[in-house]
Amino acid sequence: MMTLRQVEVIRAVMVTGTIGGAAKLLNVSAPGISRLVKYTERSLGIRFFQRQNGRYFPTSEAQNIFEQINGVYKKIEDLSGIISKIGHGALSELRVGSVPSISQVMVPRAIERVRRRYPDLGIDINILKIEEAIDYLLLGKGECVAMSYRLDHSGLDFLPLASGELFCIVPLGHELAGRKQVSAAEMTRYPLIGIDPNDPYGRIMSNIFARNRLSYDITIKARFGTTVCALVKAGLGIAVIDQFTVAHGGYPGVELIRIAEPTRFDTYIAVKRGASLSLHVEYFIDALRSEMRALEPGKTAAKVANSRERKK
Repeated sequence: MMTLRQVEVIRAVMVTGTIGGAAKLLNVSAPGISRLVKYTERSLGIRFFQRQNGRYFPTSEAQNIFEQINGVYKKIEDLSGIISKIGHGALSELRVGSVPSISQVMVPRAIERVRRRYPDLGIDINILKIEEAIDYLLLGKGECVAMSYRLDHSGLDFLPLASGELFCIVPLGHELAGRKQVSAAEMTRYPLIGIDPNDPYGRIMSNIFARNRLSYDITIKARFGTTVCALVKAGLGIAVIDQFTVAHGGYPGVELIRIAEPTRFDTYIAVKRGASLSLHVEYFIDALRSEMRALEPGKTAAKVANSRERKK
């Protein structure tokens, strides 16, 4: 029985034709190669090489063995190639979903990190509403969904992602523009654009008005935060929007104003209960969590203040 090390050494001598050449090929000492060749021949009772003028030539009885050794070595090279491909993600696909508010800015930033780590990884991203997210996970269409809310479902688990806060957004040149903060009561004096409060995402925005017993009369309803931003940019009203939709200047043409009342909310990663997550999706979750937690309340306030100082 030969070990992989013996296979490697015998093949190196066969390829180079000398002990010294084999030693250089394997980056080891020549005496060590010589000893291992002699030991292998002695232990197996087979003469692998015929020595002539310092060179090593395969013996006739060893030809079949050399063919098998080359076959073994080819399998090892194939295995190394597959391992390398797996390491770069070439044989896998990352399948993830996200609600629109997180998919606009935060998911692309996390995917950029994933691409750097796994340059050959196939990636499939789906933008989902809550009713779509449940089937997406339970039917195995994807491994996780980034969500701005959680729900009670026996087949799903929700992992903490990051905390966020809401901002009032106004078009450039609006009379509220330049304000450091605005209250919920003040916002009700202007035409409001928003998402239906019966929608889980829309409920996050409407809660600040409900808590203060203020009417939340939306003059224009939209389904997605990006549409809300576009309507505000067009000068059709003001709105409350989550920070992740407009993070990193993700929607130019609107100005962000802090809201006086507490607006903190939590986001989550939804996964199928009991499912084993792939290394790729675990890396994606870590990357997304890192990107979003860098914007958590407190950190965001400092960035908004610094941005205003630079504009001055």
